[in-house]
Amino acid sequence: MPATAHDPHNLRELTKTVVLGYRITRRQEKGKPTGHLEREVDRIREKAQEREDARAKGRK
Repeated sequence: MPATAHDPHNLRELTKTVVLGYRITRRQEKGKPTGHLEREVDRIREKAQEREDARAKGRK
């Protein structure tokens, strides 16, 4: 179930995205690479959007 009516993420996905965003920021401050964390955030977003698209398609 989405956390809000305006986005496809559930609470677990929102929490994980926020934590990953924090880790990305901290690593950037230290000058370390962040590509793998950014790809994980993208994967979470894509999966959530696909799930909500499939759900919306089923409602029609």
